Amino acid sequence: MNYSEYFGFKEEPFTSDVNTKNLLKLPNMVQVKERFDYVLKGGVFVITGEVGSGKSTSLRWTQGHYHPSQHLFINIVASCGSVIELYRQICWGLGINTQVSSRTRLLRLMHETISEITQTKKQKIIVIIDEAHLLRPDVFAELHTATQFENDSKNWVSLVLAGLVTLIDKLTYRSSLPLASRVVTKTHLSNLNQEQIKIYLEHHQQNIGGLKKQLFTEPAVFAIVQASGGVLRRTNHLARGGLIAAATEKETSVTAEHIRIAATELI
Repeated sequence: MNYSEYFGFKEEPFTSDVNTKNLLKLPNMVQVKERFDYVLKGGVFVITGEVGSGKSTSLRWTQGHYHPSQHLFINIVASCGSVIELYRQICWGLGINTQVSSRTRLLRLMHETISEITQTKKQKIIVIIDEAHLLRPDVFAELHTATQFENDSKNWVSLVLAGLVTLIDKLTYRSSLPLASRVVTKTHLSNLNQEQIKIYLEHHQQNIGGLKKQLFTEPAVFAIVQASGGVLRRTNHLARGGLIAAATEKETSVTAEHIRIAATELI
């Protein structure tokens, strides 16, 4: 049975590609936005959180508040690759299509293009590296150099590093200290509590339409809190799985038992 049709949803529920204007403004997102405003003046912003805690969502929501004519966001998903691979990704974000394999030449290309963009287009450049805990120690050391302009007198690039809590550990390595010294703000995304999850479920239901009544019973909400640990991504999986279980049994409300069934499908 198609559970979206059963409940009369206009959109697929509890997905990760919700339009930014329909996202619920959660405390974690506000924390990120406030610190983002600060790091735009220059420096490094570090965001940590558990897997699925909403780091990427918070960043996407935050970016929606800035006009592209004034801000150029370069979004990168980190890997365990070399600094040359990272530089190439930044170059692509700057509109530079290059196959240069020299670290020095790539760095020069980046600096020249950033200088031109900031001085002619008057755009602030923000490099956002998600999953930054995967970066190698030598890459952290290089990033310090990459964000320096005119003997460190120009704050033309702001850097945002998002990842698991191990990111903080990597920034304490001796080789990472120059980059760590540029950190001007940091935040750790906490998990949602029961009241926040209840509000989140209600908000999401309003966005996708369907039945007007509250779909998730109080015991179901509590079951989601217990099984998800307040992690946003797992909350989405459980809510969607609970809806599928309820539709399969032709029920109009999601119960704690439906959430239990959904939880058995997750790792």
